[in-house]
Amino acid sequence: MSEPSTTQNTATIRLTVAQALVRFLAAQYTERDGERQRLIAGTWGVFGHGNVAGLGQALVEYADVMPFHQGRNEQAMVHAAVGFARQRGRLATQAVTTSIGPGATNLVTGAALATINRLPVLLLPGDYFAAHTADPLLQQLEHPTQADVSVNDALRPVSRWFDRITRPEALIPAALQAMRVLTDPAETGAVTLALPQDVQAEAFDWPEEFFAERVWHIRRPAPDPAELATAADAIRAARRPLIVAGGGVHHSAAEEALAALADATGIPVASTQAGKGSLRHDHPADVGGIGHTGTAVADHLARTADLIIGVGTRYTDFTTASGTLFQHPHVRFVNLNITAFDAHKLAAATVVCDARTGLTALREALAGHRVADAYAAEYRDGKQRWEEVVEAALRAPDDSAQPTQTQVIGALDEVVGDEDVVINAAGSLPGDLHKLWRARSPRQYHLEYGYSCMGYEIPAAIGVQQAAPGTPVWALVGDGTYLMMPTEIVTAVQEGLPITVVLLQNHGYASIGGLSESVGAERFGTAYRYRAADGSFTGDPLPVDLAANAASLGMDVLRAKTVGELRAALRTARGADRPTCVYVETDPTPTAPPAEAWWDVPVAGTSTREAAIRARETYVREAAARRRHL
Repeated sequence: MSEPSTTQNTATIRLTVAQALVRFLAAQYTERDGERQRLIAGTWGVFGHGNVAGLGQALVEYADVMPFHQGRNEQAMVHAAVGFARQRGRLATQAVTTSIGPGATNLVTGAALATINRLPVLLLPGDYFAAHTADPLLQQLEHPTQADVSVNDALRPVSRWFDRITRPEALIPAALQAMRVLTDPAETGAVTLALPQDVQAEAFDWPEEFFAERVWHIRRPAPDPAELATAADAIRAARRPLIVAGGGVHHSAAEEALAALADATGIPVASTQAGKGSLRHDHPADVGGIGHTGTAVADHLARTADLIIGVGTRYTDFTTASGTLFQHPHVRFVNLNITAFDAHKLAAATVVCDARTGLTALREALAGHRVADAYAAEYRDGKQRWEEVVEAALRAPDDSAQPTQTQVIGALDEVVGDEDVVINAAGSLPGDLHKLWRARSPRQYHLEYGYSCMGYEIPAAIGVQQAAPGTPVWALVGDGTYLMMPTEIVTAVQEGLPITVVLLQNHGYASIGGLSESVGAERFGTAYRYRAADGSFTGDPLPVDLAANAASLGMDVLRAKTVGELRAALRTARGADRPTCVYVETDPTPTAPPAEAWWDVPVAGTSTREAAIRARETYVREAAARRRHL
């Protein structure tokens, strides 16, 4: 629901469509719990034909009310906006404008990431001439049977709302619908308004009330009394309940409500990648990550739990260990989620509501109820044993050693403060971080693991830094991720944003290489090595200097060869006032705890190669434990 703050009238103002859109966006606000802020805090853009004469001119015209940020890659601009939106708790986001053609299609990956992660971003790609006066124009897709199709239609399946503005007056309902979806906690994701370039420049007489300040209230729906009572009854009857905290806890700012419920009932809390940090790592009820990359204590509790209470989680295959994790013969589920779609997963008893409102109501409904002392003692003992595993993985034997990947995490753990934000998305780092990172605050652990998109980290760090100026922001990237999308380093330099990129060089795709080996693909195509004349690869790494590359893009670079040098470099970087890269070549020796649960990656059903035959035997054995919860 939205409320314009001025009285409606019949006065008009003559503007182009692009000018009207920019002025409209600058007047949109959100409000939740009495806190009001700009919904569209700025616009990212790479200009070309299709947006330079329309939105480009409008952004110049209204530069005083709409901040502009120059990007280098369209996908990266979406990642930056998504990072901004997540840091602001989905109460604010940024818009992204592109040209037609490849500029527009480069948005697709970022849009998918935003929609999968339920994070708002507004996409404004240019489009063909609505009047077809120039047809076909440069970069236009010609479809033999559908003249109204453009490359922007590729954005339809990854957008929560899509419209093409083919007439000026169509902007009014489309813009209002776009804001509705962006601010709806149950529907939000990528929103696309495709803008034909001739329509962008067309003048129109707009009602003045279209540009009045409009406040979009972010609702907190309460649970249905009957659903709440059913959930409370199920929890009271359970002997081994376990809460699974997902990203919805953070989106709803429900961390304190979750802690209050855990304190009152003693129910342990495990977290998904998106939900980690819902409780501080040292809270007695926090048992760490769950699933394929989970902790030993959390996964043991999940296997033996008779009731799983999901809060704001989508139950991805990493969380459920591909349907093999929840093994109690009579396990049932209660799901508290703002979307009915997610609440109904795993045949759960549903509580469709805002996470904070629902957790508060559930605590009140469970007044006086606590788990048995023996159960609480069991998981707290398990938590202590796991902490010893964490310490062994994070600490190097001495400061002169070349650090392993987990020891890099350990050095960072020693340096960060409670307010720092650590960003990662893909490779082997997410698994190590989920198991080992000690989250100190709700926003500190920023893992994009809904889409696990290589290249997300650096632009997302830019967005987070824009959303929270003065906050130390760390982008943890491996060499594979860095090579995907380093170009926004230039943007960080241009904008004067003091992000720190921690660049781990292990000369290959370590995560997918390990997976390849486990499924019988023998690490094929996962290392950076010279190709010999006979087509085989040598054992020598390529002479690639990624630190020099980062320096060439404008970063200050600190090279570290030992654990001691790394710790010192991280401290220096944390105090820097400009973009800084800490570069370290890691010892590939595995020091991370092994996976505590399975992940389903199908193995070849028949093969002549021994590695694949053995992997198939393991696969069949593990898959036998899969369950459908009905």
